[in-house]
Amino acid sequence: MKIAIMGAMLEEVEPFLEAGEHEPLLKYFNKHSDVVYGGNLYHEAKYKNLDIVLGYSKIGKVNAALTAATMIEKFGAEKLLFTGVAGAVNPELKIGDLIAATQLCQHDLDITAFGHPHGYVPEGSVYVEPSRELLHIAKAVADEKDIELKGGIVATGDQFIADPERKEWIEKTFDADAIEMEGAAVAVICDAFDVPFFVLRAISDAADMDATFDFDEFLKHSSQVSSSFVLAMLDKMADGTQ
Repeated sequence: MKIAIMGAMLEEVEPFLEAGEHEPLLKYFNKHSDVVYGGNLYHEAKYKNLDIVLGYSKIGKVNAALTAATMIEKFGAEKLLFTGVAGAVNPELKIGDLIAATQLCQHDLDITAFGHPHGYVPEGSVYVEPSRELLHIAKAVADEKDIELKGGIVATGDQFIADPERKEWIEKTFDADAIEMEGAAVAVICDAFDVPFFVLRAISDAADMDATFDFDEFLKHSSQVSSSFVLAMLDKMADGTQ
């Protein structure tokens, strides 16, 4: 089975190349050539009995869609795991919380002038749902690691949302819990190709954040936590335990 591991930023996939709690993928890379395709660098490796393709898309829905489609069509990915950071719109989410998307939508998609709801396009739907099997595996990992993994609706758009009024609108319109810039685009691609997917986000900003918050340091720490979580999911997938 071939599994795609994807992030939006280099920092979000770098921990997979480093030694840590799990045996790093890096030791396997000398058996494969890295591939540059469509302006992106992809790494192929083998983790236990799983074939892996790892890459980052760069920020935004278009880049995320291009990378997800490439991983599926060129590299033959049969499942896709996405990891990264997101902002909270649900006031109950705090910095550092892990959230697994249970539904994803596009908050900046607007053809309401034609009588459609926000986030909808004809022949599509407002929400796309990830794989229940992968969500089940994630819950098992969280239970074993004694990590509180929250589920919720993730809203995606090609904007960094800093306006409190806009955040409130997104929360109310989509019943959203978190916002980011790639997840729903990946979801649409995977859904179109019938590829099971999973989106894991660490909350990087919330209503309770203060001036001492260091985003770069948080990104480094959260990426290590998220990568460890994803590797634990790979362990279960490789062992056939769920």
